Amino acid sequence: MGLLEFEAHAEGVWVTDSSGDRYLDFSSGYGVMVHGYRHPKIIEAARRQLDTLTMSSRVLFSRETAELAERLAQVTPGDLLLSFLSNSGTEAAEAAFKFARLATHRKKMVATEDAFHGKTLGALTLSGRPLYQEPFAPLVPDVVHVPFGDAEAMSDAVDDATAAVIVEPIQGEGGIRVPPDGYLSALREITRRHGALLIVDEVQSGMGRTGRLWAMEHEGIAPDLMTAAKGLGGGVVPVGATIGTPEVMGFFDEKPLIHTSTFGGNPLAAHVAKVAIDVALEEDLPGRAARQGQKLLAFGADLAKAYPGVVREVRGRGLMVGVELAGEGLGGALMYELLSRKVLGVYTLNNPLVIRLMPPLVISDEELASGMERIGESVAAVAAVSEDLIEE
Repeated sequence: MGLLEFEAHAEGVWVTDSSGDRYLDFSSGYGVMVHGYRHPKIIEAARRQLDTLTMSSRVLFSRETAELAERLAQVTPGDLLLSFLSNSGTEAAEAAFKFARLATHRKKMVATEDAFHGKTLGALTLSGRPLYQEPFAPLVPDVVHVPFGDAEAMSDAVDDATAAVIVEPIQGEGGIRVPPDGYLSALREITRRHGALLIVDEVQSGMGRTGRLWAMEHEGIAPDLMTAAKGLGGGVVPVGATIGTPEVMGFFDEKPLIHTSTFGGNPLAAHVAKVAIDVALEEDLPGRAARQGQKLLAFGADLAKAYPGVVREVRGRGLMVGVELAGEGLGGALMYELLSRKVLGVYTLNNPLVIRLMPPLVISDEELASGMERIGESVAAVAAVSEDLIEE
């Protein structure tokens, strides 16, 4: 790919640039393309809605918005029955932040180090990397960060002044970090003990990515609030959602305009998102992610054994996989080798040692095998020169 070339077309798991070169996408647009590019059922849904109504008058009732909210209530855990619809993951996190404070009449929030919840001011405050925070200081006060995966540290931080704990079931930008078994259940118990809310951020891990529709389902917990985005838009339109229990969202009864979004839940986005959920379930994309993810993780384990000077560890769940490298100087070399073999991968924003592998869940056996072969060749090429690349 030259400097003046650009992405021109995409279909399934393939992206074609302006010169006609085809790339196997193992990045999914940072997790957006759960269904692959231009899934025919989702594209048809968008075309159908374009012929009727795209944006809402915001005066009359929107059937599409209501149907998406109903569908979300059906497919989310526990008593998550009410949705506020927006346009992105960071908006969803921003809303959850505000809703938690309003519902509990408390200010303190507890988040995790290396978390990523977005880059609007509140979501950025909840995120856990100073690199992105310091240029915008001072941020929102009364936010505390503790190590991810450490239930004891969380227990020490949460008290009777805490409005909510926000956590990713698997840290995405933090380096595809899977917490110990029982971690989410422990957080659920800790928050209940203190009358605080639990917010689960499923923006990157949701919509089947980890082998269940929502990653929290691996532990069978139900939070008070959850956020969703990325794959919820079917790879066609931006959609964000903050879903909560009636108890938490009750303030809307008296103050329906206290938090609003002009474009959130518009008919086009809502109809496409509803179909995106239906397609994920009808085609068992979570099951596909689980099966293909087992192959990718097994391949990764073999890769780490064969090239310990390059790959320190491969970890993840489903098709949310991270390759942790043995040294910071290796990242750029591996990205170059992947691109030269027409594979798209991306760094995790909070951990430059980790390259994430997150192909669309519709990836076929043949496409997965081709991708793994190219990745293997790329790692081998880096291994040949790795001693010169690793920074001391």
